[in-house]
Amino acid sequence: MNPNNVLQTGLFLVVLLAAAVPVARHVAKVMDGTSRVVRVGAPLERLLYRVAGVDPSKEMGWKHYAIATIAFNTFGVGFLYLLLRVQGGLPGNPQQFGAMTVDGAFNTAVSFVTNTNWQDYSPEQTVGYLAQMLGFTVQNFLSAATGIVVVIALIRGFARHTAQTIGNFWVDITRVTLYVLVPMSAVIAALLMSQGVIQNFSAYQDVPVLQATHYAAPKLDAQGNPVKDAKGNAVTVDTPVTTQTIAMGPVASQEAIKMLGTNGGGFFNGNSAHPYENPTPFSNFLQIFSILIIPAALCLVFGQMIADRRQGVAVLAVMTIAFAVCVAGEIGAEQSGNPALTALHVDQSASALQPGGNMEGKETRFGIAQSGIFTVATTAASCGAVDTMHDSLTPLGGLIPLLLIQLGEVIFGGVGSGLYGMLVFALLAVFVAGLMIGRTPEYVGKKIEAYEMKMVSIVVLLTPLLVLVGTSIAVLTDAGRAGIMNPGAHGFSEILYAFSSAANNNGSAFAGLTVNTPFYNWLTGVAMWFGRFGSIVPVLAIAGSLASKKRIAATGGTLPTHGALFVVLLLGTVLLVGALTYVPALALGPGVEHLMMIVGH
Repeated sequence: MNPNNVLQTGLFLVVLLAAAVPVARHVAKVMDGTSRVVRVGAPLERLLYRVAGVDPSKEMGWKHYAIATIAFNTFGVGFLYLLLRVQGGLPGNPQQFGAMTVDGAFNTAVSFVTNTNWQDYSPEQTVGYLAQMLGFTVQNFLSAATGIVVVIALIRGFARHTAQTIGNFWVDITRVTLYVLVPMSAVIAALLMSQGVIQNFSAYQDVPVLQATHYAAPKLDAQGNPVKDAKGNAVTVDTPVTTQTIAMGPVASQEAIKMLGTNGGGFFNGNSAHPYENPTPFSNFLQIFSILIIPAALCLVFGQMIADRRQGVAVLAVMTIAFAVCVAGEIGAEQSGNPALTALHVDQSASALQPGGNMEGKETRFGIAQSGIFTVATTAASCGAVDTMHDSLTPLGGLIPLLLIQLGEVIFGGVGSGLYGMLVFALLAVFVAGLMIGRTPEYVGKKIEAYEMKMVSIVVLLTPLLVLVGTSIAVLTDAGRAGIMNPGAHGFSEILYAFSSAANNNGSAFAGLTVNTPFYNWLTGVAMWFGRFGSIVPVLAIAGSLASKKRIAATGGTLPTHGALFVVLLLGTVLLVGALTYVPALALGPGVEHLMMIVGH
């Protein structure tokens, strides 16, 4: 990495970590009800609880909490599915888009409810404004809030002792939405609008082009049939294109929660590479910051709620170190360029006239450094928004985001889901350490026993099962192979990335794979649902089990879980356990492709 890349990465991390402190303080106070904004919003809260028939003073055990979580999100899937199926007859649809197909609506509804936001369609050509706002934007808030309340419930499991409850799901999700996500999104939306991100309800605009283009169109007779000459050949006429249709819409409001909630679904097909979603270098910086600010702050919330800030700092240190290493690798791989082009005497070195490296699929207004940071941030978190085409990354440049997704997106991770995934790895790390010294493992004053490890095993093994089985089915069936447009190692990587993204609720794609088919819609939809809620249920089970246990005092034999040794142990556990499962698949995809690139094939 050159000094410019180091400076940009370092500056971003400094700003992120500094901002995480006040955000963490605010979130912790909101969740324990001591924040001033909670007192101000109390009348609105009471009204919402009364309408919903919720008793806010009654807490839930983990099973009740899990049932409420799944029921709430199941209703969300049904509502969004219905909205997409009937949008053709609803207002707020100036372009008169029709209903989505059954499989497409199912996939999209599951996608947005599970915080995946996998989009296998072009949004500005498929979904009207009402569906974007009432469907997508609402679920962007609620799916993000779901992830946060689940990790708060897990933290309560560590913080409480001999307790049978872990909180009230309805109170938690109401407060997170009202006092954390809505105000932060409003600020970010305003900043994005100041940079040129559009926010309107106008119909699409037809504007004159600067230079007309021409194409040969078939000549039609009065009945609309193609005209043929004496030899039977179709007659064509020169047709000029003098206008271009520019899509409009309420973009900034969705863009803010898209990033802040690590959702990732774009208002436009170009996502954050589109100038109406991400027009300037500052908006690009702001979007990367928005992706990671709540995941970073939640680490500090963990330390505050268990009354040991060092524990939160240790977890945050693991994430920051891994993130910095991945950014260095990503930028380095893209800055190196493609040796196949070097062999053709194409100069890929940085100079005053060009940025150097592999600029294919990247926005020139952002360059390799900002594109590399964005790529790592969006796949380290479960965001999936993109400002560059991942399919155009070098093999090693594509390996890094793919591996980050497969690690379970615990390097910062999605809002809530990243931290509870990392805490699951922390339990696994102390268990491994306990095996090495012959002592019952402990973490932050709680003994980790057989039940917790069974739940940990489910969380750790579930997504690799979904990814590898889904990939196997796709490459072994005609319907799966039909979507491949790049045969060989890269085509395999595209399928592997698609199922890794779906099962781990990321939503980004290599995009060289045709997935808007019934086969991929149904299969990835199932992977998204079980990847999300198949992990949440055992996490809540761990929370309930830990909450019921007594807190034990640290002794001379207790493994310190707040120092450098534990940071290294946790990093090693994430890499070994998270990555080893995928090594054969990664070798067949990005590994083979890198070797082919080196030898010039």
